[in-house]
Amino acid sequence: MSELESVQTDRAPKAIGPYSQAIVVDGWVYCSGQIPLDPATGQVVVGDVAAQTERVLTNLAAVLEAAGASLATVVKTTVFLADMADFPAMNEVYERRFSGHRPARSTVAAAGLPRSVRVEIDCVARRA
Repeated sequence: MSELESVQTDRAPKAIGPYSQAIVVDGWVYCSGQIPLDPATGQVVVGDVAAQTERVLTNLAAVLEAAGASLATVVKTTVFLADMADFPAMNEVYERRFSGHRPARSTVAAAGLPRSVRVEIDCVARRA
């Protein structure tokens, strides 16, 4: 079996449970879901779903960079929304941050996200 490499960076929120920010195996990066926590304060960012999506993608980008990948090498995301009415605002930020790159994506409504946030996103990427 291939060795699993745990990824940890201070540029994204520390794991708040028994999991890693990401795991790398065979050149693939599996990122845990990120919520809109400011890694410096550990607090949820203030603002609407657009502001929260911005922070989530900044956190994911930091984890991906620490793993040797980037948003440009993401192949799949899963977006969890507290309310599907937030989809247009989330999608606008998502499209801008992925800069024309269009990974496969699932978007689901999920009641009871951690800390009552509006959005959580996880992803799978390939090392650059």
